[in-house]
Amino acid sequence: VQLQASGGGLVQAGGSLRLSCTTSGGSFSTYQMGWFRLAPGKGRDLVSAIDWSGSATYYTNSVKGRFTISRDNAKNTVYLQMNSLKPEDTAIYYCAAAARGDYRLGNSYNYWGQGTLVTVSS
Repeated sequence: VQLQASGGGLVQAGGSLRLSCTTSGGSFSTYQMGWFRLAPGKGRDLVSAIDWSGSATYYTNSVKGRFTISRDNAKNTVYLQMNSLKPEDTAIYYCAAAARGDYRLGNSYNYWGQGTLVTVSS
């Protein structure tokens, strides 16, 4: 399974970005999908996740109300709409897929894409 993330960039605080992650080589519609981020000096954290059907979502507390995860199974793509961005959202964002397990748990994910850098300036 290959995952290709895109959409990162430099944005001012309060701005928006939309990340996309397209998969190939697997059964996207059966995978739980997640977005993780790795910030300077911190570990890699699960930011948001969505179950295989798109009917259930998870957000870490710091992004609730600002980020929205969605998926398009016909396009094998998961999205992360990020609004009201803050400098503390600066990180490398990774998309990941889980063939099984709880989509809300980071250790469920076993397929990873390359990261896309998001930089939020103050």
